[in-house]
Amino acid sequence: MPRFFHRPAAHDIHAPSLELEGVSVAYDGIAALEDVSFSVRQGDQAAVIGPNGAGKSTLFNVIAGIVKPQRGSVRVYGSGPRGHICVGYVPQRNRIDLRFPVSVHDVAMMGRIGKIGLSRWPGRRDKQIVGEALEQVEMQPFASRQIGELSGGQQQRVLLARALAQEAELLLLDEPLGGLDIPSQEAFLRILDRLRGRGITMLIATHDLNQAAEQFPLVMVLNRRLIAFGPPEDVLTTDILSQAYSSQMHVVHTRQGELVIADTCCNGGQPPVPQMLGTEPHDLTARVESQVELANR
Repeated sequence: MPRFFHRPAAHDIHAPSLELEGVSVAYDGIAALEDVSFSVRQGDQAAVIGPNGAGKSTLFNVIAGIVKPQRGSVRVYGSGPRGHICVGYVPQRNRIDLRFPVSVHDVAMMGRIGKIGLSRWPGRRDKQIVGEALEQVEMQPFASRQIGELSGGQQQRVLLARALAQEAELLLLDEPLGGLDIPSQEAFLRILDRLRGRGITMLIATHDLNQAAEQFPLVMVLNRRLIAFGPPEDVLTTDILSQAYSSQMHVVHTRQGELVIADTCCNGGQPPVPQMLGTEPHDLTARVESQVELANR
Protein backbone atom coordinates (compact mmCIF):
# COMPACT_ATOMS: atom_id res chain seq x y z
CA MET A 1 0.00 0.00 0.00
CA PRO A 2 1.45 3.42 -0.92
CA ARG A 3 2.83 5.41 1.96
CA PHE A 4 0.34 8.28 1.67
CA PHE A 5 -2.54 5.95 2.65
CA HIS A 6 -0.88 5.28 6.02
CA ARG A 7 -1.38 7.37 9.10
CA PRO A 8 1.68 9.63 9.50
CA ALA A 9 4.27 8.20 11.84
CA ALA A 10 5.00 9.80 15.19
CA HIS A 11 7.77 12.37 14.88
CA ASP A 12 9.89 13.01 17.96
CA ILE A 13 11.99 16.09 17.27
CA HIS A 14 14.20 15.24 20.25
CA ALA A 15 15.11 11.80 18.91
CA PRO A 16 18.04 11.16 16.51
CA SER A 17 17.13 11.69 12.87
CA LEU A 18 17.95 8.07 12.17
CA GLU A 19 18.83 4.98 14.21
CA LEU A 20 19.57 1.48 12.92
CA GLU A 21 20.14 -1.40 15.30
CA GLY A 22 21.28 -4.83 14.13
CA VAL A 23 19.73 -4.51 10.66
CA SER A 24 20.20 -7.50 8.36
CA VAL A 25 18.76 -8.01 4.87
CA ALA A 26 19.17 -10.97 2.51
CA TYR A 27 17.92 -11.63 -1.00
CA ASP A 28 17.41 -15.29 -1.91
CA GLY A 29 19.62 -16.28 0.99
CA ILE A 30 22.46 -13.94 -0.01
CA ALA A 31 23.30 -11.26 2.57
CA ALA A 32 22.97 -7.65 1.45
CA LEU A 33 23.33 -6.10 4.91
CA GLU A 34 24.68 -7.79 8.02
CA ASP A 35 24.01 -6.52 11.55
CA VAL A 36 24.26 -2.82 10.66
CA SER A 37 23.93 -0.36 13.56
CA PHE A 38 24.48 3.40 13.63
CA SER A 39 22.72 6.66 14.35
CA VAL A 40 22.83 10.18 12.90
CA ARG A 41 21.71 13.44 14.42
CA GLN A 42 19.71 16.23 12.84
CA GLY A 43 21.85 18.17 10.38
CA ASP A 44 24.50 15.48 9.93
CA GLN A 45 25.82 15.00 6.39
CA ALA A 46 27.49 11.66 5.70
CA ALA A 47 28.99 10.18 2.56
CA VAL A 48 28.33 6.44 2.23
CA ILE A 49 31.13 4.65 0.39
CA GLY A 50 31.85 1.07 -0.54
CA PRO A 51 32.34 -1.13 -3.61
CA ASN A 52 29.55 -2.13 -5.97
CA GLY A 53 27.26 -4.61 -4.24
CA ALA A 54 28.18 -3.28 -0.80
CA GLY A 55 24.51 -2.73 0.11
CA LYS A 56 24.32 1.06 -0.21
CA SER A 57 21.06 1.06 -2.19
CA THR A 58 19.62 -1.65 0.07
CA LEU A 59 20.48 0.49 3.10
CA PHE A 60 18.61 3.45 1.62
CA ASN A 61 15.62 1.28 0.72
CA VAL A 62 15.48 0.00 4.30
CA ILE A 63 15.58 3.53 5.72
CA ALA A 64 12.89 4.68 3.29
CA GLY A 65 10.63 1.78 4.32
CA ILE A 66 10.72 0.17 0.86
CA VAL A 67 12.54 -2.96 2.06
CA LYS A 68 11.78 -4.59 5.40
CA PRO A 69 14.82 -6.06 7.17
CA GLN A 70 14.75 -9.69 8.24
CA ARG A 71 16.34 -8.68 11.55
CA GLY A 72 16.90 -5.46 13.43
CA SER A 73 15.08 -2.17 13.71
CA VAL A 74 14.99 1.20 11.96
CA ARG A 75 13.78 4.37 13.66
CA VAL A 76 13.30 7.73 12.01
CA TYR A 77 12.78 10.43 14.61
CA GLY A 78 11.84 7.78 17.13
CA SER A 79 9.48 5.52 15.15
CA GLY A 80 9.54 3.02 12.28
CA PRO A 81 10.26 4.24 8.75
CA ARG A 82 6.83 3.58 7.23
CA GLY A 83 4.53 6.58 7.33
CA HIS A 84 7.33 9.13 7.51
CA ILE A 85 6.81 11.77 4.84
CA CYS A 86 9.88 13.58 6.16
CA VAL A 87 12.17 11.06 4.38
CA GLY A 88 13.13 12.19 0.88
CA TYR A 89 14.67 9.49 -1.32
CA VAL A 90 16.48 10.41 -4.54
CA PRO A 91 17.34 7.11 -6.27
CA GLN A 92 19.98 6.64 -8.94
CA ARG A 93 18.97 8.58 -12.04
CA ASN A 94 19.38 5.56 -14.32
CA ARG A 95 16.60 3.81 -12.36
CA ILE A 96 14.02 6.43 -13.33
CA ASP A 97 12.40 6.76 -16.75
CA LEU A 98 12.90 10.44 -17.45
CA ARG A 99 11.41 10.19 -20.96
CA PHE A 100 7.89 10.64 -19.58
CA PRO A 101 6.43 13.91 -20.95
CA VAL A 102 6.17 15.91 -17.74
CA SER A 103 7.43 19.36 -16.86
CA VAL A 104 10.06 20.28 -14.30
CA HIS A 105 7.36 21.97 -12.19
CA ASP A 106 5.18 18.86 -12.27
CA VAL A 107 8.06 16.61 -11.20
CA ALA A 108 8.75 18.85 -8.21
CA MET A 109 5.02 18.97 -7.40
CA MET A 110 5.03 15.17 -7.07
CA GLY A 111 6.86 15.74 -3.80
CA ARG A 112 3.70 17.31 -2.38
CA ILE A 113 1.51 14.22 -2.82
CA GLY A 114 2.27 12.95 0.67
CA LYS A 115 1.12 16.29 2.09
CA ILE A 116 -2.00 17.00 0.01
CA GLY A 117 -3.11 13.45 -0.93
CA LEU A 118 -4.42 12.29 -4.29
CA SER A 119 -7.91 13.77 -4.02
CA ARG A 120 -6.91 17.43 -3.66
CA TRP A 121 -5.50 19.91 -6.13
CA PRO A 122 -2.35 21.77 -5.11
CA GLY A 123 -3.12 25.02 -3.33
CA ARG A 124 -1.29 28.33 -3.21
CA ARG A 125 0.95 27.12 -0.40
CA ASP A 126 1.92 23.98 -2.33
CA LYS A 127 2.84 26.00 -5.41
CA GLN A 128 4.89 28.37 -3.28
CA ILE A 129 6.84 25.49 -1.71
CA VAL A 130 7.50 23.94 -5.14
CA GLY A 131 8.70 27.29 -6.47
CA GLU A 132 11.04 27.70 -3.51
CA ALA A 133 12.38 24.17 -3.97
CA LEU A 134 13.16 24.85 -7.63
CA GLU A 135 14.88 28.09 -6.69
CA GLN A 136 17.04 26.28 -4.13
CA VAL A 137 18.34 23.93 -6.83
CA GLU A 138 18.63 26.76 -9.40
CA MET A 139 15.99 25.25 -11.71
CA GLN A 140 13.14 27.78 -11.45
CA PRO A 141 13.91 29.24 -14.94
CA PHE A 142 13.33 25.74 -16.36
CA ALA A 143 9.99 25.13 -14.60
CA SER A 144 8.00 24.73 -17.82
CA ARG A 145 10.65 22.68 -19.61
CA GLN A 146 10.10 18.96 -20.19
CA ILE A 147 12.23 16.86 -17.86
CA GLY A 148 13.58 14.80 -20.76
CA GLU A 149 15.00 17.91 -22.43
CA LEU A 150 17.39 18.63 -19.58
CA SER A 151 21.00 17.59 -19.07
CA GLY A 152 21.83 14.86 -16.57
CA GLY A 153 22.94 17.37 -13.96
CA GLN A 154 19.77 19.42 -14.36
CA GLN A 155 17.60 16.32 -14.07
CA GLN A 156 19.38 15.36 -10.87
CA ARG A 157 18.69 18.80 -9.40
CA VAL A 158 15.00 18.49 -10.30
CA LEU A 159 14.81 15.15 -8.47
CA LEU A 160 16.37 16.87 -5.47
CA ALA A 161 13.78 19.65 -5.76
CA ARG A 162 11.04 17.00 -5.59
CA ALA A 163 12.46 15.80 -2.26
CA LEU A 164 12.75 19.37 -0.98
CA ALA A 165 9.15 20.10 -1.99
CA GLN A 166 8.24 17.12 0.18
CA GLU A 167 9.73 19.16 3.06
CA ALA A 168 12.09 16.29 3.74
CA GLU A 169 14.12 16.44 6.94
CA LEU A 170 16.13 13.33 6.09
CA LEU A 171 17.52 13.08 2.54
CA LEU A 172 18.81 9.84 1.01
CA LEU A 173 20.78 10.53 -2.18
CA ASP A 174 21.85 7.37 -4.01
CA GLU A 175 24.91 8.25 -6.12
CA PRO A 176 23.52 11.64 -7.21
CA LEU A 177 26.81 12.59 -8.89
CA GLY A 178 27.16 9.42 -10.96
CA GLY A 179 27.65 10.11 -14.66
CA LEU A 180 27.78 13.90 -14.23
CA ASP A 181 30.57 16.08 -15.58
CA ILE A 182 32.75 18.07 -13.20
CA PRO A 183 30.84 21.39 -13.49
CA SER A 184 27.54 19.60 -12.82
CA GLN A 185 29.02 17.81 -9.82
CA GLU A 186 30.36 21.07 -8.42
CA ALA A 187 26.97 22.78 -8.87
CA PHE A 188 25.20 19.93 -7.07
CA LEU A 189 27.69 19.98 -4.21
CA ARG A 190 27.21 23.74 -3.79
CA ILE A 191 23.49 23.14 -3.38
CA LEU A 192 24.11 20.43 -0.76
CA ASP A 193 26.40 22.79 1.10
CA ARG A 194 23.65 25.42 1.27
CA LEU A 195 21.17 22.84 2.53
CA ARG A 196 23.53 22.03 5.38
CA GLY A 197 22.64 25.37 6.94
CA ARG A 198 18.97 24.38 7.04
CA GLY A 199 19.55 21.44 9.37
CA ILE A 200 18.57 18.78 6.83
CA THR A 201 20.11 15.38 7.59
CA MET A 202 21.69 13.72 4.55
CA LEU A 203 23.17 10.38 3.56
CA ILE A 204 24.86 10.52 0.15
CA ALA A 205 26.14 7.37 -1.55
CA THR A 206 29.21 8.00 -3.68
CA HIS A 207 32.05 6.14 -5.37
CA ASP A 208 34.36 9.15 -5.26
CA LEU A 209 36.63 8.86 -2.24
CA ASN A 210 38.15 12.28 -2.85
CA GLN A 211 34.72 13.91 -2.67
CA ALA A 212 33.91 11.94 0.45
CA ALA A 213 37.07 13.25 2.10
CA GLU A 214 36.75 16.84 0.93
CA GLN A 215 33.03 17.55 0.99
CA PHE A 216 31.47 15.66 3.91
CA PRO A 217 32.09 15.90 7.67
CA LEU A 218 31.21 12.21 8.15
CA VAL A 219 32.01 9.13 6.10
CA MET A 220 30.37 5.71 6.40
CA VAL A 221 32.31 2.75 5.01
CA LEU A 222 29.99 -0.11 4.10
CA ASN A 223 30.47 -3.54 2.61
CA ARG A 224 27.38 -5.47 3.70
CA ARG A 225 28.43 -4.74 7.27
CA LEU A 226 29.32 -1.37 8.73
CA ILE A 227 33.10 -1.21 8.71
CA ALA A 228 33.58 2.34 10.01
CA PHE A 229 31.66 5.56 10.55
CA GLY A 230 33.13 8.88 11.57
CA PRO A 231 35.17 11.89 10.40
CA PRO A 232 37.16 11.34 7.17
CA GLU A 233 40.52 11.60 8.92
CA ASP A 234 39.56 8.70 11.21
CA VAL A 235 37.81 6.55 8.62
CA LEU A 236 39.73 6.89 5.35
CA THR A 237 42.77 4.85 6.31
CA THR A 238 44.58 2.07 4.50
CA ASP A 239 43.38 -0.57 6.96
CA ILE A 240 39.70 0.41 6.86
CA LEU A 241 39.55 0.90 3.10
CA SER A 242 41.32 -2.42 2.53
CA GLN A 243 38.63 -4.13 4.61
CA ALA A 244 35.95 -2.53 2.45
CA TYR A 245 37.46 -2.92 -1.00
CA SER A 246 39.73 -5.96 -0.47
CA SER A 247 41.14 -6.90 -3.90
CA GLN A 248 40.05 -3.57 -5.39
CA MET A 249 42.53 -1.69 -3.19
CA HIS A 250 46.08 -0.77 -4.14
CA VAL A 251 48.58 1.01 -1.93
CA VAL A 252 51.08 3.22 -3.75
CA HIS A 253 54.14 4.63 -1.97
CA THR A 254 55.06 8.16 -3.07
CA ARG A 255 57.32 10.90 -1.79
CA GLN A 256 54.25 12.54 -0.26
CA GLY A 257 53.35 9.38 1.67
CA GLU A 258 51.12 6.38 1.09
CA LEU A 259 48.21 6.68 -1.31
CA VAL A 260 45.23 4.35 -1.38
CA ILE A 261 43.70 3.66 -4.78
CA ALA A 262 40.19 2.21 -4.93
CA ASP A 263 39.15 0.78 -8.29
CA THR A 264 35.41 1.39 -7.92
CA CYS A 265 34.02 0.28 -11.24
CA CYS A 266 30.87 2.08 -12.28
CA ASN A 267 27.74 0.46 -13.69
CA GLY A 268 27.41 -0.20 -17.38
CA GLY A 269 30.74 -1.90 -17.90
CA GLN A 270 32.81 1.24 -17.63
CA PRO A 271 36.49 0.79 -16.71
CA PRO A 272 37.65 1.30 -13.13
CA VAL A 273 38.32 4.87 -12.07
CA PRO A 274 41.18 5.13 -9.57
CA GLN A 275 40.37 7.25 -6.52
CA MET A 276 43.36 8.48 -4.59
CA LEU A 277 43.71 9.46 -0.95
CA GLY A 278 46.51 10.06 1.47
CA THR A 279 46.33 7.83 4.51
CA GLU A 280 47.43 10.64 6.83
CA PRO A 281 44.95 13.44 7.67
CA HIS A 282 46.94 16.09 5.84
CA ASP A 283 47.15 13.85 2.76
CA LEU A 284 43.44 12.99 2.58
CA THR A 285 42.80 15.27 -0.39
CA ALA A 286 46.05 14.53 -2.18
CA ARG A 287 45.72 14.23 -5.94
CA VAL A 288 48.05 12.98 -8.64
CA GLU A 289 48.24 14.53 -12.11
CA SER A 290 47.57 11.25 -13.92
CA GLN A 291 45.67 8.79 -11.73
CA VAL A 292 45.27 6.20 -14.47
CA GLU A 293 48.98 6.25 -15.35
CA LEU A 294 49.96 5.80 -11.70
CA ALA A 295 47.44 2.98 -11.20
CA ASN A 296 48.83 1.06 -14.18
CA ARG A 297 52.49 1.17 -13.10
